[in-house]
Amino acid sequence: MRWGDWTNGKRQAPEPFEGDVVTTVLVGTAVWAVLFVAQIPFYGWFADHGHTWWLWTCAAGTGLGVFGHWYVRRREAAIAAARRREAATEPGTDAGSPTD
Repeated sequence: MRWGDWTNGKRQAPEPFEGDVVTTVLVGTAVWAVLFVAQIPFYGWFADHGHTWWLWTCAAGTGLGVFGHWYVRRREAAIAAARRREAATEPGTDAGSPTD
């Protein structure tokens, strides 16, 4: 398959995966954090063999996961707020009209 097959209309792009993004990011972050903590006692061995990057990769994964968790929670909140605003302004609903 060539790259152009997806962009020239020969193939239909798959539907995006709809899942619990917040939980997915949280679990991934927890895995990176557990791996980081589990490797700390072996820092000397990693340093002796030139593998300290394993430890710092896990630390970076944890840090990026924390940022990702913050980001997707804000994104989910913004999507929910936009849906509420859209529902409130739809014609035929009483949510947008003043009550006396």
